[in-house]
Amino acid sequence: MKNIVFRKNFFIFFSIDIFLVILSFYVSYMIRFDFNIPPQVILSIRQMIPVILIGKIISFFYFDLYRGMWRYTSLSDLINIIKASSTSTFIIFSYVLFRHSVYGFSKSVFLIDLCLTVLSISGLRLGVRFYYEHIKGDRYNNAYDFFNISKKKKIGIKNLLIIGAGDCGEKIFREIRNNSRLKYDIVGFLDDDPDKKGKKIHGVPIVNDVANIKFAIKKFNAHEALIAIPSASSNQMRNVVKHCEESGIEFKTIPGIGELINGNVTVKAIRNVDYRDLLGREVVKLDEEMIVDYIKNQVILVTGAGGSIGSELCRQICRFNPKIIILYERAESPLYELDIELKHTFPTVKVVPYLADIQDKIEVEKAFYAFKPTTIFHAAAYKHVPMMERYPWKAIKTNVLGSLNLIEAAKKIEVDRFVFVSTDKAVRPANVMGATKRVAEIMVQNQNCDSECKTKFMTVRFGNVIGSCGSVIPLFKKQIEKGGPLTVTHPEVTRYFMTIPEASQLILQTGAMGNGGEIFILEMGTPIKIDNMARDLIRLSGFEPDVDIKIKYVGMRPGEKLYEELITEGEGIVPTNHEKIMVLKGTEYCINSLNGDIDKLALFAQEQDEENIRSLLQKIVPEYHPAIN
Repeated sequence: MKNIVFRKNFFIFFSIDIFLVILSFYVSYMIRFDFNIPPQVILSIRQMIPVILIGKIISFFYFDLYRGMWRYTSLSDLINIIKASSTSTFIIFSYVLFRHSVYGFSKSVFLIDLCLTVLSISGLRLGVRFYYEHIKGDRYNNAYDFFNISKKKKIGIKNLLIIGAGDCGEKIFREIRNNSRLKYDIVGFLDDDPDKKGKKIHGVPIVNDVANIKFAIKKFNAHEALIAIPSASSNQMRNVVKHCEESGIEFKTIPGIGELINGNVTVKAIRNVDYRDLLGREVVKLDEEMIVDYIKNQVILVTGAGGSIGSELCRQICRFNPKIIILYERAESPLYELDIELKHTFPTVKVVPYLADIQDKIEVEKAFYAFKPTTIFHAAAYKHVPMMERYPWKAIKTNVLGSLNLIEAAKKIEVDRFVFVSTDKAVRPANVMGATKRVAEIMVQNQNCDSECKTKFMTVRFGNVIGSCGSVIPLFKKQIEKGGPLTVTHPEVTRYFMTIPEASQLILQTGAMGNGGEIFILEMGTPIKIDNMARDLIRLSGFEPDVDIKIKYVGMRPGEKLYEELITEGEGIVPTNHEKIMVLKGTEYCINSLNGDIDKLALFAQEQDEENIRSLLQKIVPEYHPAIN
């Protein structure tokens, strides 16, 4: 049935094109002779009509004018019409020149005919698009509504203001306009660029700057606002959010470019404004050629794949088309969900979910021998500081012994690269979690002292990640939902923060840069007070700190420090060619002594000997000083 309809529509529009071609040619003569064509010229017109038809229709087919869906006519279709018309005019003129010479034919007619053909053929297609978008479509009741003769809109349609009259705003406008299921009518743009004020995008005015949003809301009866500035700095975003909150309008945002897989801006990405938007982190500039060299068509294994960092790392890796990606994870539910997501988003990548625990040496070796990965990203770890203070033997079994299982298996099958994901809490650690991560750093770093080792072992160290499982933000959100109070440990406590996509992208970059033995640290920007973060989250939720929702200071938790560091004593910074990545020289450690201490740690963990675990950790990591709270 669809083919029959298609053929019917094709013949209808093909017939209209023939009529328009003949009409354009005839009208061009009318214009040339001031609407009084001499009788002898009429004969020339009749003789030329078959040539005109054959030349133009062949060109139309050659340039695919009948392959597109006219309801979606775009600039590329207009360009094809110009190409087809210009080519056919050149062919027809050449035919007349060599067959008849130009005697008896007016040269200006060919130019006029070219212009009329482009106008008529493109006008027909634009008319079809206009019909589907504004007359037949769901956006308005009828054509009169489009011309604002009738202001009555369909029930459920919301008036939307787009904040940001740039490329992102324009793309979102087109997607909303072309999707009748999205119940929005875009009534105006807001932008702080004075050069844009008074101009229009697709007929919709850029009415004012963001500071005057109240005026725009009143003028257009706007119901919602959409912040479409993915490259906004922290100050810009805070300013926009402040004006939206003061106006009382409901508002959402397009996330930063770094969060958008493949950088595609779509309405699916629209979400509520979150704290990560206020960080204003710059978009990470990746050397994609370097990453492609070690990811594309290779076998990649990610431990802790179901976690916040691990899952985003998997998404970023899939962008570079690995041959196989193995999702190594012990938690079945997040593993299943990630498996479904990646297979849907990246159908060309072979995704293998692998339910296993890094603590099990046999499971690790079976996975490595079965798939022989070329690169390992080790993100599996226990990260919750207070919980590891209570159960230090669990931190030993996963963060230390689990890492050792991976290291030994990687050496056996001669993995090319091993990237260990560490934390700033490994720097002068004040807790068991940080100390165990520092021990794992030492183990990874010292593998490169072995001249026979063919694997490049490297570590990447960074601070807190917004939205990760161990982040304080989910806790604050739950407390806000309950009406408070928000529990902050200390008014002066500070932490470094970055977004999950940014951290994952930089981990990929360090994997490409490493030659073995390095500890890479990521540029974390300015440390943020947790107290200020709590107040920002309260305001984003539509409340006033200390008025609607209280903040309660509860004291430092076991193992916590007032501030975190990224560099420990004795580590020298060496610059890299990436502005957001530094590399540390690090310190050497006696591998034989370390191996003996690891064996003892394993014994103490098996016996759940908390006292000896802490004592031995202090011996291995002399800078480890348990926090006294």
